[in-house]
Amino acid sequence: MKKINIALCALFLLFGSCSKDDEILIYNEPASLYTHNIPLVWNQLFLEVERYSPGYRPPISARSHALINYMAYESVVPGSEGIYNSLSGQFQGLSIPQPQPDREYNWEVCLNAAYEMGFELFFPVAPSEQQFLMLDVSHALKAELQQQVATATYQRSIEYGQSVAQAIYDWSTADEWGHESYLTNTDPQYVPPSGEGLWEPTFPDYLDALLPHWGKVRTFAALSTDIVPPPPTFSTDPSSQLYLEAMETRNLVNDIKAGERQEDLWIAEFWSDDCPILTFTPAGRWVNILNQLIGIERPDMMETVVAYTKLGMALSDAGVRCWGEKYRFNCLRPIDYIRENMGDENWNTIMCPDGSGGFYTPNFPTYPSGHATFAGAAAVILEDIFGSDYTFTDRSHEGRTEFNGTPRTFNSFQEMAIENGYSRVPLGVHFQSDSDAGLDLGNVVGLRVKALPWK
Repeated sequence: MKKINIALCALFLLFGSCSKDDEILIYNEPASLYTHNIPLVWNQLFLEVERYSPGYRPPISARSHALINYMAYESVVPGSEGIYNSLSGQFQGLSIPQPQPDREYNWEVCLNAAYEMGFELFFPVAPSEQQFLMLDVSHALKAELQQQVATATYQRSIEYGQSVAQAIYDWSTADEWGHESYLTNTDPQYVPPSGEGLWEPTFPDYLDALLPHWGKVRTFAALSTDIVPPPPTFSTDPSSQLYLEAMETRNLVNDIKAGERQEDLWIAEFWSDDCPILTFTPAGRWVNILNQLIGIERPDMMETVVAYTKLGMALSDAGVRCWGEKYRFNCLRPIDYIRENMGDENWNTIMCPDGSGGFYTPNFPTYPSGHATFAGAAAVILEDIFGSDYTFTDRSHEGRTEFNGTPRTFNSFQEMAIENGYSRVPLGVHFQSDSDAGLDLGNVVGLRVKALPWK
């Protein structure tokens, strides 16, 4: 086909000139012929921006990641040569613009335009330094693409990518519980239910409940019937399941504070990712894992965008269903149970040390674990893409000095997910049953996203 283009240009010289602005023959290179570079660069940037943007707590970050990458997906799916489907028919009220059938498009330009606009729309509150980073990435990529693409094709492709991004953003604004949620992490009108064994604002900060209505946010694939079984019955009987799990959490933390159980401390710190600004979010951790995998496996552009979109949707739905279940059961955190029922009034977690002996407990109910739910959903997607027995060394925090970020090696993504869920127990912020339930719920969510009609 390229030879035909060259031949036609040569013939056209008889009547005029053949410049890069002339479009004699419509020829769209398939999206699979481009590299993973553009989606990888934008997803690496995502972690830098979400880390510093105010209000971007884990479920909010996951939703934004999903929508931005969904914009990217729909902007290039017409270039997949029929291998992948638009998903717009799955989502009520969403209509995706279509490319003009008689015009040429460059799918890299379409993709880059969708990412650029997605970041602009979903990160209006990003600090100035991160805003400049977004501009730097955008300018660098556009400058490179402009040198490679005919002017008319370049402009048309930008307009198409932007139109797709705008359509998906407009659709997302109808989700009243999710839209612009970074502006309102809490609801001053929300009063948590009171009673024995129920969550309430917790020591040391006694913060209001985080995202108490997040379970009402629109999902991509998960259903309201995707739920967890009831948690262990509240009991102060030393032989009860809850008491025994609380003892496990307390003893692990106490041993770590005494200088023992260093492997458990490593695991706890390695997976924490929820000390604001210090690292990306717990949902973002799995984006970083995929970033590493993309760098290793180097799939083509289309497959890379598919991977990010699947993972984003799974993480977003995991956050919605997990938070819905958290506030359905409203279970108290280990710190309250241990302080009130185990004769240890000064006991504390080891999460997010402030340097002066203070620590932190998340400001929302404990059951099920958000970390575990994100992990379970992500593991299903990564297994689907890379296989169930993929050996991987996670270098997310290699070289950190604030905590032990020494890389850890895993024989499967499920093994990673199980350890991620467990990590919250030696940190002191969860019972083991929280993690078990979260993993199971995440697996269900991941399977829902996997089952969407991608092909």
